[in-house]
Amino acid sequence: QVQLVESGGGLVQPGGSLRLSCAASGSIFSMSAMGWYRQAPGKERELVARIPRRGSTDYADSVKGRVTISRDYVNNTLYLQMNSLKPEDTAVYYCNAQIASSWRETFRDYWGQGTQVTVSS
Repeated sequence: QVQLVESGGGLVQPGGSLRLSCAASGSIFSMSAMGWYRQAPGKERELVARIPRRGSTDYADSVKGRVTISRDYVNNTLYLQMNSLKPEDTAVYYCNAQIASSWRETFRDYWGQGTQVTVSS
């Protein structure tokens, strides 16, 4: 069993900052790409940022220059540093990871339960 647990969401004023964390635990043999997605009310879930095991990161155009994704490979933890937050960043933020639970298995997508980020004055 694999679990992804997000933390760090909350209410912040426009222009403020938040740091989201996502801790992966359980039966983890290997992890490939990890990423953050978000879903605002009435909208589809969208990619915010993605970081592969090797290679360059990807960011949504709407967050480039304001957001930094990073990961701790030893502790299987993913982070999202968000600065200069705007009201349109308000959404539930979800952590995603591609994980193989044993050497026999292919990578599967796992999702966290989500953490609410609200940007409002």
